[in-house]
Order: sequence, then structure tokens, then C-alpha cells
Amino acid sequence: MEPNGHRRVQRKDHFGKENGDVCESSLGEELDPWTAWAYKPRTISMLLIGACFLIWASGALDPESGASGDVVMSVKRGIWAMIAVFLAYCLLQAPSTVLIRPHPAIWRLVHGMAVIYLVALTFLLFQKRDDARQFMKFLHPDLGVELPERSYGSDCRIYVPENPTSRFKNVYETLFDEFVLAHIIGWWGKAILIRNQPLLWLLSIGFELMELTFRHMLPNFNECWWDSIILDILLCNWFGIWAGMHTVRYFDGKTYKWVGLSRQPNIIGKMYFQVKRTLGQFTPAQWDKDEWHPLLGPWRFIQVLTLCVVFLTVELNTFFLKFCLWIPPRNPVIVYRLILWWLIAIPTIREYNSYLQDRNTVKKVGAFCWLSVAICILELLICIKFGNGLYPKSMPLWLVVFWVSAGAALIIILIVWSWQLHQTFKRKRQ
Repeated sequence: MEPNGHRRVQRKDHFGKENGDVCESSLGEELDPWTAWAYKPRTISMLLIGACFLIWASGALDPESGASGDVVMSVKRGIWAMIAVFLAYCLLQAPSTVLIRPHPAIWRLVHGMAVIYLVALTFLLFQKRDDARQFMKFLHPDLGVELPERSYGSDCRIYVPENPTSRFKNVYETLFDEFVLAHIIGWWGKAILIRNQPLLWLLSIGFELMELTFRHMLPNFNECWWDSIILDILLCNWFGIWAGMHTVRYFDGKTYKWVGLSRQPNIIGKMYFQVKRTLGQFTPAQWDKDEWHPLLGPWRFIQVLTLCVVFLTVELNTFFLKFCLWIPPRNPVIVYRLILWWLIAIPTIREYNSYLQDRNTVKKVGAFCWLSVAICILELLICIKFGNGLYPKSMPLWLVVFWVSAGAALIIILIVWSWQLHQTFKRKRQ
């Protein structure tokens, strides 16, 4: 394997093969003998295997034995089969993305899952709120039931003298909540995605501002000051960002030199070499730190700010969707959505960063960027439609004044910044 270094791989390396049959030898890398078989096209074989599976699952050759009196079960099986066929097509025939590890087919599959999620959201948007809530039962039997929202700010005292068991009950309950670990893991994943510490801190503080802004709408956002500032920002977010950035620094520019299997001195060396090489297939081919350069100019600032806005909107949609559709925080549906969004965000961030840094080669945003924005918009529309009448309290006047002032200040700064750059460019021409 050649040194990874800091050289950015050109898009033609990823899209140069037909039908998505991207071979890592295009990067000058020798294929792992244990996984080389996965890079040989077997589309016809998979088509025949899939057809045999459909024949068995649908009972096409023996309709009487496969007939079922349960219409709902038949519809469910048909929908899942339809999804499976579409994902199989994406796995084998969809265009490849900018990512090639662990295999281009994995990211083609993620692309298909994103399209299915987009279509499902479109269907959900056209339903009534009560019907949509009952529809969620098809995803999980425990859904469709209204549950009370938990408020973290009902008692913000750090010291509770009247409590006989623990004087610091409020702190202990918040600190040892299972969502603290999820918070840390989430920010570790975000750090690996964005790989830029100032931008990560901007998102961290920005989400706390979002919680402050919408706490009159969602009880879940009603947190104590020490919970938001100390526990969230200074502990959980900091540790997740620190761990994520150290992961990026560890792999960034890492050089690998693979000695041939036949040149290993003994059996243990051969086994260690092969296992290490195979596991390396699940790491990125390039670990480049993303240089977003938000202060490069007004337009670049707006582009990076747009990324932050979409990022924060996706996170806010999580809380509003579970509130509108009656999804408990511990329900697996929430976890599935977050995992899917994380998988979608990996190629999305890479595509968007490539679009900003290499405008001469990359003329438009990639497919995952388009899908991410489309999914974000549909989720937001569902939250707006189904949230109608659920939020009786209006936004406090001081919050309205704050955000209007912040927006006006931002517009003034961008105008002055653009005017100064224009004057500087004009003087240089003269």
C-alpha cells in the first residue's frame, strides 16, 4: 500500500470505472487478497439469486400454499420486498460516490436507503397528524401512544437539603443519565465528520442556543443553566470533540507500508499482517483534515454558515419529530434515524468540502448533498405541519429581538465585508 500522505484523491479516481466497479488499484493500492473477490462484478449472478429469493418468498410457483388471509401482513411483506429490490439495485447498479472504503457498494447501498427515507417522508407529509401517528405503529408496535415529555429544568438546585437520600440528587440524576454517553458518542462522530475544531465549537454553542430558543415549545429543551453550560458544553461536548479530533490526528497523514505476505518471517507474522490489512479496509483511504476557511470571503462564510444551519436543523428535527409523532426518546426508531443520518453525513461532508475547495474540478454538489438537504427540508415540513396547534406558548419578546438583531448585524457585516473586498480589488486593478 502506498503512503496516504496529504494528497487529495481526484474525483476521476472514484468515478473512472463503469457501473460503479471502482477498484482500489486505481489509487495505486494493491488489493487485499482476502477481499479482492468483492471487486469483481457479479451483477448477473446476484440478479439470478435475487430472483430465486423472490420466487421463494412470494410463493409465485405455488400460489395456494403461499396465500395468506391477513391482508395487512401481505401488504407489509410486499412493501419490504419492494424496498429490498430497490436496495439490491442500488447496491449493484447505482453510481459510485466519492468514498471507496470499505467498498463502493456499501455507499451505493446507503444512497438507496437515503432515497427510501426521502420517499417515506414524502408519503408521511401527505397524511393527517393522527393518521401519521398511527402509521408509526407499523414501524414499531410501541408507537402511536402519547407520552409525557421530560423536563430537565423543573428543579435547578444543585444542593437539595431536604432530600434524605442524596443532597445532590438533581446533579446525580442528570450526570448519570444514559443520554450523557450518547451525547459524548454523538460529538465524537461529529468531530470525525467535520474535522475542524472551531466549526465544531460553533455547532456546540449553536445547539445550546437553539435549545434556549425553542424551550417554550418543547419541555425537553427546558434545562438548568449548569446542565447546558457545564455538563453539555464544557464536559460532554468537549470530551466528544477532543476524542474525535484526536482520532482524526492519529490517522491524518498516517503512512502504511505493506510488506508482501510471502515475505513475512513466520506464521504469526503472516496472520497478523493479513488481519491488520483486512481490518484496514474499514478505515478511510484518505484522512484529510477539512479546511473550511470560513473567513476566506463573504460568499465562503455564507457557504460554511449554510452547512451549520442544515446541521442544526437536522438535530432540531430529531426532537420535534419525536414530539409530533409520539416517539419516545428510547425507542429504536430514533436510533435508526440517527444511524442513517450519520451514514448519509459521511459522504455528504466529503462532497461539500470537495465542492468548496476544488471548484475548478467539481462543478456541482454531489448526490448525497442534494439528498441531505431534501431530507432535511421534508423533515422540517413534517414538523411544521404536524406541530400546528401543539405549541400554545409564543416565543418571548426578548428572543425575537435577539435573533432579529443578530440577523441584521450579520447582514450589515456581510455588506461591509463585501464592500471592502470590492474596494481592495478595485485599487489593485488601478
